[in-house]
Amino acid sequence: FCDEERGLAYPDTLVGTDSHTTMVNGLGVLGWGVGGIEAEAAMLGQPMSMLIPQVVGFRLHGELPEGATATDLVLTVTEMLRDKGVVGKFVEFYGKGIANLPLADRATIGNMSPEFGSTCAIFPIDAETLRYLAFTGRPKELVALVEAYAKEQGLWHDEHSEEPTFSDTLELDLGDVVPSIAGPKRPQDRVELTDAQAAFREVLVNYVPGDEAPVPDSPVDEGSALSFPASDPPAQTEPANGDGQRHVEPEPAHAHGHAAVSERRRTSAPVTIDGQTFELDHGHVVIAAITSCTNTSNPSVMVGAGLLARNAAARGLQSKPWVKTSLAPGSKVVTEYLDRSGLTEPLEQLGFNLVGYGCTTCIGNSGPLPAEISAAIDEHDIAAVSVLSGNRNFEGRINPDVKMNYLASPPLVVAYALAGTMDIDLVHEPLGTDQDGQDVYLRDVWPDTKEIARTVEEAVQSDMFRKSYGEVFEGDERWKGLQIPTGDRYAWSEESTYVRNPPYFTGMDPEPSPVQDIAGAKVLAKLGDSVTTDHISPAGSIKKDGPAGRYLVEHGVALRDFNSYGSRRGNHEVMMRGTFANIRLRNLLAGGRGPLPEGGVTVKDGEQMSIYDASMAYQEQGVPLVVLGGKEYGSGSSRDWAAKGTNLLGVRAVIAASFERIHRSNLVGMGVLPLQFPEGESADSLGLTGQEEFAITGVADALNAGELPRTAQVQAGDVSFEARVRIDTPKEADYFRHGGILQYVLRQLAAS
Repeated sequence: FCDEERGLAYPDTLVGTDSHTTMVNGLGVLGWGVGGIEAEAAMLGQPMSMLIPQVVGFRLHGELPEGATATDLVLTVTEMLRDKGVVGKFVEFYGKGIANLPLADRATIGNMSPEFGSTCAIFPIDAETLRYLAFTGRPKELVALVEAYAKEQGLWHDEHSEEPTFSDTLELDLGDVVPSIAGPKRPQDRVELTDAQAAFREVLVNYVPGDEAPVPDSPVDEGSALSFPASDPPAQTEPANGDGQRHVEPEPAHAHGHAAVSERRRTSAPVTIDGQTFELDHGHVVIAAITSCTNTSNPSVMVGAGLLARNAAARGLQSKPWVKTSLAPGSKVVTEYLDRSGLTEPLEQLGFNLVGYGCTTCIGNSGPLPAEISAAIDEHDIAAVSVLSGNRNFEGRINPDVKMNYLASPPLVVAYALAGTMDIDLVHEPLGTDQDGQDVYLRDVWPDTKEIARTVEEAVQSDMFRKSYGEVFEGDERWKGLQIPTGDRYAWSEESTYVRNPPYFTGMDPEPSPVQDIAGAKVLAKLGDSVTTDHISPAGSIKKDGPAGRYLVEHGVALRDFNSYGSRRGNHEVMMRGTFANIRLRNLLAGGRGPLPEGGVTVKDGEQMSIYDASMAYQEQGVPLVVLGGKEYGSGSSRDWAAKGTNLLGVRAVIAASFERIHRSNLVGMGVLPLQFPEGESADSLGLTGQEEFAITGVADALNAGELPRTAQVQAGDVSFEARVRIDTPKEADYFRHGGILQYVLRQLAAS
């Protein structure tokens, strides 16, 4: 950053309200995403505090092999860093392999910081950084200053750079990266493409209750996933039958275009759309979306998808009729270079039409499936699949009809749309047949690295960025025609179902009341590991028969006008009813003796009811509430509603095995106490059922004395333990004393 008036230059930093903020790490900018609660306070003049982080070094060497994409690299890095454990830490990349990564690939890696848990994942400044700055229209003087400053301050990276010293390190040979996908519910659950079918069959049992998992004999490829064999694979085999013997399929596995799901778990349903009838079965891909602003801002994978579509269309292949396809580029520049390279038309031929820019399918905005497909999935409890090039595939996030979600590169998204199923070995089995009846394999249509690079060089030009950046604030006629209200205060409307005056400041006194310890609390939800902000925060479509849907109906909103939780985030009445209402949330408190129900349900006084209804009943009785969580509680997007909704439901404390950074901070910012179980312990290991009455002591005295509490004593029925208080900084303690960060800010403003 250059302050010309004061003659100062210093490294650029950034905090943003979007979890994709860490894309700037690819440019050597130290930046990360924060929750809306922190951002609101920062805009009102409050500093942002954090503990000094450890910095983990990630050494890269070698270069990506033929057939591997930036997405494959990102999924590999995500798996490694989540396994390493980097929550709350900085990750810095170094090593000779950096020179082999274009800036778009670096930004794609940086973007995944929320998925592997780090605060940021930064790359150094080098020749590629300067090339990108010049290519995207930055002034020559600025580019020269960046180079001179980085070299002078020891921030420059090249083959002669001294190796930095880090708190901890790990490394990756880029040559080891292979085509991969991740799923069916977490970004770190990477699966090599060669193992994708077997891995799908192995986890399918978790989505088709009461069935036995298939045990396929999958062919093994000794080379890379795209070094395809010339011959067909050996015949697939079924699991052992009743007498323990195995039998061979009577026809080749690809006779129907894909390997059949084990007969013992087949529940296919006939579906007719537009006069075309087909069978819908477990593993069928019903959504194939090239989406997410990171992957769809990366020219190499976008051009790769376009070239694959061109090659497939030339052979007469089409997306399967049950697949809902879509294309959501990261910017208008992408549209322009796809047009220039002649790749828009073949993508559209396969159904990948432009649906918008930015977050679509990856945030649950894919829209409903065709009614016939949705009905078949619901009636037959089909484990349908989505494949998307997004960076998140958490449960319940993509579409309410889809149980299994896989992340993949844009070219692989196209490939799975052609195959129409996850139950296929893309390496050995054909995608379909061409006009002459010949099998077409993925290897036949996959573009090579040189063709992708040549197309990118010819189609992606500097003038595109200059033009787009120059018009970024203009907008179309509809934008320019919006009526802009005047006045110093927002005109709240009691009739609005979109924006309502929230109750956070109702009855707020000029001075905060003393902090009170928690007594007589009950558990609202007992949750397992990897509960994300997508499980907690309202997202995607609104169920008509849930608390939020009933509220809208009561206020005269027709089902067709429900819109999404994202569009109604300004209405706390809708959002608090959608908190903990994710269709895939499993509340262990609600299991009873039967199967564990999915969705926002709990048990109060022996009666199963929605979490919202139970919360309202508890609050009416004056009973404080507690949530029990597992490891990685609150991972995923930086959603402030995950904390706001928790607060509005009357939850005073969340006790978890570990927290993700942003959600922990947001809980403090909303006056909810984050507590951590003793090291190595959990609710289950301590024998907590969730039926106990909780008392939490030792926090109030410390806070009221102006101190930072380190531990709290928790009494849960007959169980007693010492929990770690996750109010991490003195400034956070100030926020908590005031009941939340916004209350603190308002009192500071009123006193000034």
